[in-house]
Amino acid sequence: MTPAELSRTVLRSVRGAVEEQELSVAVPARIVVRPAPRPGCGDYASNVALQLAKPAGRPAREVAEILRKRLAGSPGIARVEIAGPGFLNFTLGDEAQVALVREVLAQGSGYGDRSDRTNLGARSARSPRTAEAGSADGSAADSGAREVVVAEALARIEVAAGAPARSCAPPVPHPPDLVALLARLGSDEARWVLLRPAVHDPVRVPERPVQREGNPRFLVQYAHARARALVRNAGELGFSGEPGDVGLPVAEGASAAPAGRTLQGLLTLLATYPSAIEAAARLRAPDRVVRHLEATADAFFRWHDDFPPLPVGEQKPLAVHRARLALAEAAGTVLANGLRLLGISAPEYL
Repeated sequence: MTPAELSRTVLRSVRGAVEEQELSVAVPARIVVRPAPRPGCGDYASNVALQLAKPAGRPAREVAEILRKRLAGSPGIARVEIAGPGFLNFTLGDEAQVALVREVLAQGSGYGDRSDRTNLGARSARSPRTAEAGSADGSAADSGAREVVVAEALARIEVAAGAPARSCAPPVPHPPDLVALLARLGSDEARWVLLRPAVHDPVRVPERPVQREGNPRFLVQYAHARARALVRNAGELGFSGEPGDVGLPVAEGASAAPAGRTLQGLLTLLATYPSAIEAAARLRAPDRVVRHLEATADAFFRWHDDFPPLPVGEQKPLAVHRARLALAEAAGTVLANGLRLLGISAPEYL
């Protein structure tokens, strides 16, 4: 279950409560569901009860209890709890996690791409976001290089979010400083350097690209390459991925709680990738995609350490290995899709 699906489920519960006169409020157009703010608060949370309390003329926790009863037992939701002044915390069932991985793999390169399903209207006609901040070394941003790279990425991101493609727009020539930067750092590093900062943050141009995990761009590409290598290695061992229960962490003495958080952290990032693309398009901020990919790569490696997808030694591939491999493949899919929107390569080998 993705946050969008959970949001629709909560919205149906509000509509049902209004129709059956449990609540007297205007049904909101949409309901915001976000990842839980901290461990122990479920998988997702919503403040919908606090938003409805005043127009309903009832305490927020009372509104939350009405919605909790309606949501309890909904497909994909294992538990609904009320926290604080009236927040609803949702814990998803294992079947929801399996369904998410299955959805990512089924959609493949189309996961997070709403280009054929909706239309963001006039948003695509707006001018590209202008980078106002200069770079740390006085180059690359002032010349318009940053603006050109941001505009190219935004064009792809907005189409993925549902805006019509601007097929008649001529390509923008690369300014000399961008050509020089592409030549010095390579296309991937140069684009990452220009896209990573938020609009008011300076661009920090390295002397040369660094091919190690301390470089966020390399870490993201490495995570994708590692996911693809796992699929190849599994094929050599005679098995493929199949969404399912990824089991318990394998390290002896490992605590199930921290390992469970690494698993949920990765699943949450995969589930929220489509909303990250929508936010990047709405706010005209491709750096949001960059940050989402960095978080996904970091979560992938943390999860991978606790839940190795491949059997060890003479161990035969089990159902749990197929499930872990499917999740690794889903993570690689999300990383590849995001890199493609940024105009950066997703290498199979590193």
